[in-house]
Order: sequence, then C-alpha cells, then structure tokens
Amino acid sequence: MYARTTTVQGDPAAIDEGVAFLRDRVMPAVEGLPGYVGLSMLADRDSGRCIATTSWKDEAAMADTGEQLRPLRARFAEVLGGSVELHTWEIAVVHRVREAPDGACTRVTWTRTDPSRMAPALDAYRTRLLPRLEELDGFCSASLLVDPREGRAAASATYADRLTLERSRTDATAVREEFAAAGNGEITEVAEFELVLAHLRVPDTA
Repeated sequence: MYARTTTVQGDPAAIDEGVAFLRDRVMPAVEGLPGYVGLSMLADRDSGRCIATTSWKDEAAMADTGEQLRPLRARFAEVLGGSVELHTWEIAVVHRVREAPDGACTRVTWTRTDPSRMAPALDAYRTRLLPRLEELDGFCSASLLVDPREGRAAASATYADRLTLERSRTDATAVREEFAAAGNGEITEVAEFELVLAHLRVPDTA
C-alpha cells in the first residue's frame, strides 16, 4: 500500500476551516476513486502546520489520482493560508491496539539513512521497537511510511490524549534513537500534532 502526504504550513486560526474542507469536500471526492483506502489529518494548532495523508491500495492507484486531486490540494492550501509540500511513500507498517479517540495526539519522527540500510531498520522497527511502543500508556497505533529510493522514513505513534503523549516522550526518544541506529541513519525531525481527522481503512500489517 502507498500514501501521499500533503504538508501545509498555514495559519493556526484556519485549522478548523481546513479540517472542515478536508471532511466536507475532499473526502466525498476521493471516496469513490479506485484504490482509495483512507484519509487522515494532523495539525499543530500552535504553528499552523498540517499534514493530510491519503492512502492507496497500490502505487498505480496513487499515481493515477495525482493530477485529478491537484485542484483540491491547492484549495486546501489556500484555505489554510500556506503552500503545498508533497511526498509519496510506501506504507511499511500499520499496527493498531485501539481506535484513536477524540483528542488523540500523534508524534511523527522523520529519519534518513542510506537506502541500502533500510531493510535492517525496518526489521528492527517490526521486531524490537513496535512491541516497546505498544507497552506505553495510552498507545493507540503506529505506522511507518518509507521512501526506499531516498532512504527516508516517517514513523508515527498515536496516543489517546495530550497527557499520555507527553508522558511517552522519554521512552519514545529511546525507541527512535534505536531505530535510527539500526539503519545507521539520522533523525531529521520530531514533531507532535493533534489527530484532527482519522478515516483510515488500511489493514493492520503487524
């Protein structure tokens, strides 16, 4: 499975309008598209940074919708008051312990490594690191998106609320450092968001 992320550095005051646009305009437009699997949105209400993700059954389905959805992406960015940064990914891991409730929060860790080191990093995530995340208080789900050609990865962990997200920081730091070390890579960024929209049907892979 594959995913396309649309990142917009927007106006914090426009986030609720952006959520409404994604829910009321984008979701009805993508629901009937071949290969569509789901949609989510993360938002940082302090900085205005938003990440909308659409998921697809295969790379062809994702590619076929790229131009078709361009006007909606442009309008989404316009609503939020920012410009679009687009990335495509393979969905390497999805694991859910429970559905994320209202008020859930997500931490995203971006890493980069030599593409030849991606396989051991993925193995470490699946076999050693994911079980440790699952033990953390409030843990709901985790996903790992990868770009094997460029050696990039985006690991997300969702917690039931802001408090459990904050309590997980020390343990999560150890987990992401081990993941980066397994691929002999580097952590390029860590950010925390509110999970403002979650309509995903991607099956559990773990």
